[in-house]
Amino acid sequence: MLLEDPVAAHPSRRPYLFICGLVTLFAAGLVYYSQTAAFAWDEGFHLLTAQLIKNGKRPYLDFFFPQTPLNAYWNAFWFRFLGDTWKTAHAVAALCTSAALLITGDYVYRRFPVPRWRFAGTLAVIFAMGLNAMIVEFGTIGQAYGLCLVTIMAAFRFTVLAVDSRGIWLSLAAGLMAGTAAGSSLLTVLAGPVMLLWILIYNRAGRRLAKLVAFGSGNVIPFTPVLLLYLQKPREVLFTVFQFNYRYRAVDWQDATSHDIEVLTSWLVSSQASMLVVLALLGLLFVFKKSGWERAVRAEFYLCAWISIVLGAHIGTAHPTFERYFLLTVPFLSILTVAALYWLGSDLGSTDKPFWPVAFASLFFVCGLARALFVDEADAYTWGDMAAVAHKVDAVTPLGGLVWGDEQIYFLTKRTPPMGMEHENSHKELNLPAEFIRSLHILPRPVMEQQLKTGHFDTVAMCEDSDRMTALDLPSVYQKSEEIGECTVYWDRNKP
Repeated sequence: MLLEDPVAAHPSRRPYLFICGLVTLFAAGLVYYSQTAAFAWDEGFHLLTAQLIKNGKRPYLDFFFPQTPLNAYWNAFWFRFLGDTWKTAHAVAALCTSAALLITGDYVYRRFPVPRWRFAGTLAVIFAMGLNAMIVEFGTIGQAYGLCLVTIMAAFRFTVLAVDSRGIWLSLAAGLMAGTAAGSSLLTVLAGPVMLLWILIYNRAGRRLAKLVAFGSGNVIPFTPVLLLYLQKPREVLFTVFQFNYRYRAVDWQDATSHDIEVLTSWLVSSQASMLVVLALLGLLFVFKKSGWERAVRAEFYLCAWISIVLGAHIGTAHPTFERYFLLTVPFLSILTVAALYWLGSDLGSTDKPFWPVAFASLFFVCGLARALFVDEADAYTWGDMAAVAHKVDAVTPLGGLVWGDEQIYFLTKRTPPMGMEHENSHKELNLPAEFIRSLHILPRPVMEQQLKTGHFDTVAMCEDSDRMTALDLPSVYQKSEEIGECTVYWDRNKP
C-alpha cells in the first residue's frame, strides 16, 4: 500500500475535527450566498428544464435542451420533495460544492507525503478552492458545476485507491462517478479517460483488464437516461446532445472567436487565476525535479496535472467558451499548489513552520474573492430582480395567456413555455430541413420575431435588449408597459 503512515490511515482527531469544522463554516457561507446573491443568466434554462421534467416532460423529445441531462434530473428529484424553486436548486448545489471541498481537503490530509505539512496543506487547499471566485459564484447555482465538482473529485479519490486494490469495485466506482460528471456536463467528459489510463499505467494490484471493464461499465451507467431517450428518437437526441454543441453553438454569434481569445487570456488579468496557475506549475516542477518522492507518490500529482491540462484544453476548445467553465480544474490545481507552498516554505526555511506561506496565499485568495463579490459583481442581477418581473407578468396576464419571456420568467411563474421558448439557443437559424427543425422543437428567430411584431403573445417581458425592443417596435403593439430594473413588461395588445 502507498500509505503506511498511521496518520494517513487514521487522521489525528483534533486537527481533523478542526478541518471538518472549517469546511462546515465554508459550507454555511456557500449556502448563505446561494440563497441571497447567487445568480447566473444561463441557469434559467437549467432550472426550467428540471421543472418541465418534474411535470412529466422529456428533454430532447418534448423540448430543446442541448446538454447532458443528469443535473436536470437531479434538480427535478429535489424539486419533487422540496419544491421547484431556485432556492432548492441553489442549496443542493452549494452542499455538493462543499462536499467536493471536503473530499479534496481530506485527500491532502491523508496522502500528502510530508506528514508535518498535511494539516497546513489541507488548510491551503480548502482556502484555494473555497475562496475561488468562480467556485463561489457558480458552484452555488442551478447549473451542473456543483454536481460535477463533487462527482469528479469522488472519481479522483476512487481512482487513486483503485491502483492498490485487487478487486474491481473501486475502478467501477471511479467510472461511475466520472460518468456522472460527464452525464451532468460534457465539459468533464475527458476526465474519465485520463483517470482510466492512469489506472492502467500505474496499477499495482489486480488485473488491468478487469479494471478496464469495470471502469468502462461504471462510466456507461449514468448515460442510461440518454440511451433510453435515444432509442425513441435517435436522430434528435444525437443532434441535440452532441452535434449541436460541437457544430452549432457559435451560430448567430458574430464575435465568438474574439470572445474566446478574451476568455483564454483572462487568467493573465485575474489575480486568483494567475496565482493558482503559477503555484500549480511550481508545484508540478517541484514534484518532477526536486521532491525525490517515490514514483507512486509523484504519480498522483501527475494525475492532477494531466486532468487539469486535458480538461483545460477541452474547455478551451468549446466555441464559445467561458471563464466559469475552468472552475472544474480548480480542485486539481489546488492540490498542486500544496506542493508549491511546501517547496517555497522549504527554501525559506519554514519547513517546521508551514503556516506562513499558507497564510500568505490564503490572504491573497481572500482579497481576490472580496473584489469579485463586492466590486466586480456589485450591480449583478439577482433572483429577487427576476421575481419582481415575474410577479408583474402574472398580474397582467390572463389565466392560460401566452407569455414571451426568458426562461427565468417561465420558471418563476410556473407557466408552460410556448413551443421553442424553453431555451434561448432554440432560436438559432440552422441550415437544416424544416421537418427536422420542428422535431427538435426549435423556433427560428425570424418566426419568433414575426410573432412578437403581430401581437401573438398576451404579455412580453424583455430584459437588457433595447436594440430588439426598438427593432420590433413593441410600444406600437402593446398599449401598456412598465420598466422594472433592466427589464420591460408589455401587455394589453392592440391587435391580437
